[in-house]
Amino acid sequence: MPELPRPDNAATASAMGRALHALTALFPALGEGSHELHINAERTDGTEVSADLYVSIEPGTCHVEHSAEEYVQFFVLLTFALENSTIHDAFLLATTANADIRVCGWEARDGWLHPMDTAELQETVTSLPHDDAAPPVVCHAPVLHRPQETAKERS
Repeated sequence: MPELPRPDNAATASAMGRALHALTALFPALGEGSHELHINAERTDGTEVSADLYVSIEPGTCHVEHSAEEYVQFFVLLTFALENSTIHDAFLLATTANADIRVCGWEARDGWLHPMDTAELQETVTSLPHDDAAPPVVCHAPVLHRPQETAKERS
């Protein structure tokens, strides 16, 4: 099996910063409630990897309902998805159960998380196994702004 490329320390550190900023933007964008985050990625050697994270968001607080080890696994996968030398295809889904089950998604592209096209998201959601009888409602994901973006770059 071919060895995966090894990104340099500066690229990894930069991607870690972006992953932290992405989560910092993501949690408030999801709003109050309990959310299941699922990241799925395909490594450059063809291996598929994934991780889940459950978070509860209330006014002024965010609680991760996993061990530190599970959080680190999720964070590392997000970091390498944003770094993009060892992973070439990655998406993050957020599922929220209220009166109905809503799902929105982002794809890792150009070092950041970008909202998935709703048709692509519907196809992705349909391909995943579901425990519930009712299919989830596919919603457009909010745009997560990069911290270094100016107002002009966002428009």
